[in-house]
Amino acid sequence: MNNAKLAAKLNPLHQSLVQISDNVTFGSEEIIIIGGPCAVESYEQMEIVAEKLHSSPVKALRGGVYKPRTSPYAFQGMGEAGLKVLAAVRDKYNLPVVTEVMAISQIEVILASADMLQVGSRNMQNFDLLKELGGINKPILLKRGLAATIEEFVMAAEYILSHGNSNVVLCERGIRSFDNYTRNVLDLGAVAALKQITHLPVIVDPSHAAGRRELIAPLSKAAVACGADGLIIECHPVPEKSVSDAQQALSLEEMIDLVHTLEPVAAAVGRKISTNTKGVDRKSTPLHLAIA
Repeated sequence: MNNAKLAAKLNPLHQSLVQISDNVTFGSEEIIIIGGPCAVESYEQMEIVAEKLHSSPVKALRGGVYKPRTSPYAFQGMGEAGLKVLAAVRDKYNLPVVTEVMAISQIEVILASADMLQVGSRNMQNFDLLKELGGINKPILLKRGLAATIEEFVMAAEYILSHGNSNVVLCERGIRSFDNYTRNVLDLGAVAALKQITHLPVIVDPSHAAGRRELIAPLSKAAVACGADGLIIECHPVPEKSVSDAQQALSLEEMIDLVHTLEPVAAAVGRKISTNTKGVDRKSTPLHLAIA
């Protein structure tokens, strides 16, 4: 992988840290857990999620407002109204938020509401988008393409790095296979390899890999055991009523229980999952103003 001039690990101790808020940094001893629904559906939904998660070990909130769906008739996300919801919840609960960007035209409006911009699997090789994200001052969560090789994945990160943005976190979310029992096949070998060949933090998305909520806990434990720097997991107040990916969403209680079961696994590999001690800003913008 000689062309990866900026992503390549120069020595075994070379590890980049990517900070998305004052107390959330990827690549350190701490395993960072991101939780939240596949899609932002309403302020009420996101406040329930944030209120439940903010005092748990979950350190950041996820929620999609621009949704890349296979069918053009499926829910496409709330768009800018959803960004206002994320911003209001972030300010009230002091939780940094991660949301997906699908197009160059969306970058500017997302920057005001998100702490980290996610590039989804379908856009991993959208090179014009990657170049543009290389010119912003916000961390990028880059997901592996559904059929991408490890080299293609690293070189996609290189596009962002080579255009000036050094704050990139890689995300293994499963690759397509002939087997349809799981939604994708989680490639933990890639996680171990990426930790050896790059200095970038690497996290895992067991939700999209499994597509089945009953598999998320064991896959999460395996990911931590093999060296992942974090996890991004879907959860919802009422999973069965989620407008997208309902079958892979955990309940909020299941989400919190899972994170606590990861603590001994993290300790066994010399890592930790810290208790979240962030307070709630009760002076945040009123609901009717926040999403008007």
